[in-house]
Amino acid sequence: MPLPDLRRARRIRIPADPAFWRSPVRGVRFTAVLGLVLLFGLTVVTVTGLLSYAAYNPDLSPANDSTPGKGWLGFYLFAWPTGPHWLYRLTQGLHVTVGIVLVPVLLAKLWSVIPKLFKLPPVRSVAHALERVSLLLLTGGALFQFITGLLNIQLDYLFPGSFYTLHFYGAWAFLAGFLAHTALKLPRAVRVLRHGVPPGQAGDELASPDPLPPTVSRRGALALVGAGSLLLLLTSAGRSFDGALRRTALLAPRGGTEPAAGPGGFQINKTAAAVRITAADRGEAWRLTVRGPAGEFRFSRQQLLAMELHSAALPIACVEGWSTSDQLWRGVRLRDLAAIAGYPGRPPGVFVESIQRSGPFRKAALRDNQVRDGRSLLALEVNGAPLTADHGHPARIIVPAAPGVLNTKWVGSLTFGEL
Repeated sequence: MPLPDLRRARRIRIPADPAFWRSPVRGVRFTAVLGLVLLFGLTVVTVTGLLSYAAYNPDLSPANDSTPGKGWLGFYLFAWPTGPHWLYRLTQGLHVTVGIVLVPVLLAKLWSVIPKLFKLPPVRSVAHALERVSLLLLTGGALFQFITGLLNIQLDYLFPGSFYTLHFYGAWAFLAGFLAHTALKLPRAVRVLRHGVPPGQAGDELASPDPLPPTVSRRGALALVGAGSLLLLLTSAGRSFDGALRRTALLAPRGGTEPAAGPGGFQINKTAAAVRITAADRGEAWRLTVRGPAGEFRFSRQQLLAMELHSAALPIACVEGWSTSDQLWRGVRLRDLAAIAGYPGRPPGVFVESIQRSGPFRKAALRDNQVRDGRSLLALEVNGAPLTADHGHPARIIVPAAPGVLNTKWVGSLTFGEL
């Protein structure tokens, strides 16, 4: 019977020693598979995130812009379109859902490359230094974006400052690292997947030189990561739908329960009570103020109902990722109110103010193309019944393809003009 190697048993290993990391699962091929999945998924998340920011029309009015110091980072902004009417529902639903689904993949990828973080010396050349900087931006940016995004979805605002500001600047830091790291690592990842690296050989820098006995294969580990992502998909994606699917969104505050029945039985974000809207505020004394070159006009709800009314089937889509199916809204077209205010031809944008007493997004601005769209309404009814208090009674804005926060509820005034 051979004697144990006491020198090997007594050896104290530190994280900088490759033999400290003994999982037999780690390997460049395992990491390359995760990296390519993240390359595709993070590209979707990044593009849809930038589109989400553009959808807020942040260069239109201070009321829409939570990042006034963005400077040249807003170079790509454009006039957000009004069609197709489900555009924001799609882009933001993908942004949030794909981000959630990628959590197990991201954690597995970080776990797979941990040994490289402790390698000595920390910098071996200029190229290696650039790689380390890109990795720092990528890892730090990804963790920051995922953590703040998940907290926002769960309505846990534990971070200092505005989520929109933090998430915006964090996105650009992440994107810089993502592009640099992709340029450095993508060719090698493709080469590894095509030709492979024999486990345990010098070419596999992530494989342990002293692995423990395997309890799961690398394919099994990838399957486990995929199962985690699938579970998150099944328990979060349902909040983008109505009906039975919404009840499957067990991990989302806006999912898991079916809204009340009736014409107003679809998802809401904030209630009238939450923003301190009382019955008196919505009662007979309420008036809508419309301003423009022709002067200032005040209308009661009954006077608005006596105007020519139009209908539009539009969803509500929130930055948190949840949305509703199309609801049938009925009210006065914004372009008709613009004509009353003194813009009978091509109306400009409009500045909207709510009568709510607390909470964010009491003011919002809409572009001229949004005002001109015939589906953009000052809604008074939904699904054949008057608006409920929580859906914005006595009147609310509804615009195709716009983020939910721009569909202002409990409207008090509309000011038409160049913004």
